[in-house]
Amino acid sequence: MTRVTTSSCGRFAPSPTGPLHFGSLIAALGSCLEAKARGGTWLVRIEDVDRPRCRPEYAAEILRTLEAFGFEWDGEVLVQSRRTARYREVLETLQRQGAVYPCGCTRAELAAASPGVDGAPVYPGTCREGLPPGKKPRAWRLRVSGAIDFVDLVQGPQHQDLAREVGDCVLLRADGLFAYQLAVVVDDADQGVDHVVRGADLIHSTGRQIFLQRLLGLPTPQYAHLPVAVDATGAKLSKQTKARPIEARDAPAALIAAARFLGLNPPASLCRATSAEFWRWAREHWSLARVPKQVSAPIPDNPRRHSA
Repeated sequence: MTRVTTSSCGRFAPSPTGPLHFGSLIAALGSCLEAKARGGTWLVRIEDVDRPRCRPEYAAEILRTLEAFGFEWDGEVLVQSRRTARYREVLETLQRQGAVYPCGCTRAELAAASPGVDGAPVYPGTCREGLPPGKKPRAWRLRVSGAIDFVDLVQGPQHQDLAREVGDCVLLRADGLFAYQLAVVVDDADQGVDHVVRGADLIHSTGRQIFLQRLLGLPTPQYAHLPVAVDATGAKLSKQTKARPIEARDAPAALIAAARFLGLNPPASLCRATSAEFWRWAREHWSLARVPKQVSAPIPDNPRRHSA
């Protein structure tokens, strides 16, 4: 692939497990405006590494929706499912380093493990020193250690004890597919991404990603985790919770609602403006410093018919 070379590079990386919803729009808008504010490029990546849950028709729909909302990305759209050979090359490097090990544990066997900071079971280290008798290798795990500290541009200083809070994570799954944690690190490095603006639901993955970047001698981007939009029950908007898809007819009202969610204050006149007029205003007024420093926030009552 052709690496993007620029003074600054950001990206939006949706998974095609369904159409874009309002929460996706917030992440796309924040990442795009921050990239443009830095005078850099903004990329779109289709993160379909989890193939059983992804559909090509959703990927096409996501790109159409972004275009309908006035998003303009730079370069080609990277598709993770086409990069298996690259991920395998990196895994082989880690194998030679002794940084990963084969694991024979099943999900059922790990169900009783203590939950980590992200809610997933913390791996108890069953296969860390070698496969126990009777176990066969199913997956490959990253051998984590120590603590990771970084300063998030929105959420502030972060600290994570990797072994205690997340444990050794899977890089190659039992079904032969590469895991998100490996793919995202490799893709960001190969694309020259130097700042990552995404939802705060992913902040607990950042420590593992920085650890892996350091093992591979890759640069670490700056991170900015935006508040996640939640519904009236406090549940994150997602395809799993059946969040309503955004459609072309929702723009620019939904863009205005997303801008307000991110701390901007669009004038009343923008409610009757075109998407192009919204983008001109948003690029002039964007500031990451205005984004609320919180992990989640309720969505507007009706972002589809948002008014000033």
